[in-house]
Amino acid sequence: MPRSTLHRAKRIVVKVGTGTLTDRTGRFDRENCARLAAELADVAKGRRVVLVSSGAVALGAERLGLVKTKGKPWDIPTKQAAAATGQPHLMAAWGDALGRHGKVTAQVLLTADDLASRKRFLNARRTFEKLLEAGAIPVVNENDTVAVDEIKVGDNDTLAGLVAGCVEAELVVMLTDVEGLYDRNPAEHGATLLHDVPRITAEVERIAGGAGSERSVGGMATKVKAARRLAAQGVATALLSGRRAGALAALLAGERIGTVFAPGDERLSSRKGWLAAAAKGKGLIVVDAGARRALVEQGRSLLPSGVRSVLGHFRVGDPVDIAIEAGRPFARGLAGYGAEEVRRIAGLKTSEIERALGYKYLDEIVHRNDLVVLEASRE
Repeated sequence: MPRSTLHRAKRIVVKVGTGTLTDRTGRFDRENCARLAAELADVAKGRRVVLVSSGAVALGAERLGLVKTKGKPWDIPTKQAAAATGQPHLMAAWGDALGRHGKVTAQVLLTADDLASRKRFLNARRTFEKLLEAGAIPVVNENDTVAVDEIKVGDNDTLAGLVAGCVEAELVVMLTDVEGLYDRNPAEHGATLLHDVPRITAEVERIAGGAGSERSVGGMATKVKAARRLAAQGVATALLSGRRAGALAALLAGERIGTVFAPGDERLSSRKGWLAAAAKGKGLIVVDAGARRALVEQGRSLLPSGVRSVLGHFRVGDPVDIAIEAGRPFARGLAGYGAEEVRRIAGLKTSEIERALGYKYLDEIVHRNDLVVLEASRE
């Protein structure tokens, strides 16, 4: 989906960051919220729009009179208390602002665990579908009150990517406090805005850097990481300034503003999209270089002969991550055998499976129809 065709997107996820919804003192910016609501309502004419909104913690801190010491982060219970206090006020702000333009809002609170479960993922999808069919704009946030490290998404850039897979969006727009991705720190002289990124390489990730503003959880690195995952699913990502009036309409009109990360050539099926974006591997299968080439370059299934070791515990049908030793996972799939079974047949030929186990389900440990490549080389 090149920039010139973004107007064709009928399902859009818009993520609004903390820096866009707060002023320089960290207080909620109702004026900017109202302006964005008018633009979102306009974009939603003839489209289905989901809003992923930050700002609950900032609103809650404001209500509770909490003051953050510079450079010293709040502990988790304090953040959760602020989120619990701020969430209803965040919903009220969006409800009032969008209601002025005839749009109904609906609150959706999620954790990573909600989307990692295939059953709960499908339940969430059905709920989103009914809301969108009714013309509502779902307002999504992480359920910070109950989220702990084990079930935490971590930042709303990542959450927007997960939601995109759930609602089968064609475009994710991230509204932030910068104009887009620059080739160096935008504060430096001569920094150039990268308008179109056809492929997210290691160099693109390097220039993305790390930290965001003091009040923001995600920085540019999290946005580029989310865009890379979305590209692998066949979804385009745009990064725009949430302070620029009319930015959403300008983007969809094909104007050269912000940064657009192109989607991959192939859009994944619903199940593979879930595997790539939302599922969490319940174990890790370490393979050799030959198996990696077969999976990534030739689109083959994972056979026992390419397996070197197994980490963790999983059962038949569970999502499992696949990696080269000492590397991060490059693929994820549904296990055809349990962890203990894979340990017993690792390195064997398919003809030797029955002798080793006393039975045989399949030739493949992970069949290619149940496998998705998370990333190939990014150089």
